[in-house]
Amino acid sequence: MQAISMVDLKGQYLKMKDEIDKSIQTVIETTQFIKGPEVKHFQEELQSYLGVKHVIACGNGTDALQIAMMALDLKPGDEVITTNFTFIATVEVIGLLGLKPILVDVDAKTFNIDVSQIENAITPKTKAIVPVHLFGQTADMEAIMEIANKYHLFVIEDNAQAIGATYTFSNGKSFKAGTIGHIGCTSFFPSKNLGCYGDGGAMMTDDDVLAEKISSIVNHGMKVRYYHDRIGVNSRLDTIQAAILRVKLPRLDSYNQARQSAANYYNQAFHNISGLETPIVAPFTDHIYHQYTLKVKNGKRDLLKKWLNEQGIPCMVYYPVPLDQQKAFLRYKTEKHFPVTEELCQSVISLPMHTELSDEQLHLITSKVKEFFKS
Repeated sequence: MQAISMVDLKGQYLKMKDEIDKSIQTVIETTQFIKGPEVKHFQEELQSYLGVKHVIACGNGTDALQIAMMALDLKPGDEVITTNFTFIATVEVIGLLGLKPILVDVDAKTFNIDVSQIENAITPKTKAIVPVHLFGQTADMEAIMEIANKYHLFVIEDNAQAIGATYTFSNGKSFKAGTIGHIGCTSFFPSKNLGCYGDGGAMMTDDDVLAEKISSIVNHGMKVRYYHDRIGVNSRLDTIQAAILRVKLPRLDSYNQARQSAANYYNQAFHNISGLETPIVAPFTDHIYHQYTLKVKNGKRDLLKKWLNEQGIPCMVYYPVPLDQQKAFLRYKTEKHFPVTEELCQSVISLPMHTELSDEQLHLITSKVKEFFKS
């Protein structure tokens, strides 16, 4: 049996090697490495897949969040509400732009932002909400958009972990994650469900004016070459990465289905283990399992992690420290407590999750987890 990895990019690549190699070679032969035609084609194809008017590619997912906030003309001192349980990039760009992050706790079942706490966090300085679609399922966007509309706030979806997931409104209408707020942001980091072979990201919006501003900002504030209408950045998706993503995009739904199949295997194996809580999927979304994350009860998370590592099974903790306790953000610390986030940081563990997991590998992983809880 092949050694188990958290993400098996090589195995995935080998299944489409000829197409990937050809796409890379074509770009090399044309030498159009920056803003080549593959970038435009990929943007158009992702627009069609997501059902959104505009997709603007950029250098990475973190840049996407920053550029979105720049496009919305957020100013130093403006407050942005987001979750305390996520990767640092979400809050990092808020601080980088001189904005103020206002953190709220998360829902204990889905790990996404607790919508019931958003309204109490709004002040006259609040300008935007950044829900994070964590681990592969969407936050409650209908409720978030209702709050945003009530208080005239922008919504930026951090969709780095849930591209391809679907949110269904109470009226039955469904939308792809990242296409509901004013701007959606995503990452094409190699381990993502739709990943390239380097860094990459994108923003999506139905707003023509925002799309024009974003397109300018990503390219030094230019609309016409050497005429700079605004302060921008240098954040462009490389043509080679766009070519790779064009090969992988048609496979995204099958990739997500493979992850769902692996998650179902895990769920069935663990459903009788009282010391574990398997992922809970909210009724308004599907889950495309960027991560398969368990809650380990009775303070045994670290022991389980140690045990699995000893058995040659990789696992990870996403995330070990709440954002409000990170040294870089102590300047924003308040007296507010985040009991759910703090509990999750002590109890969550993520098992291997990718498109190439075999039944043999899944059997070994689950059997070793079961063995730990029987001892």
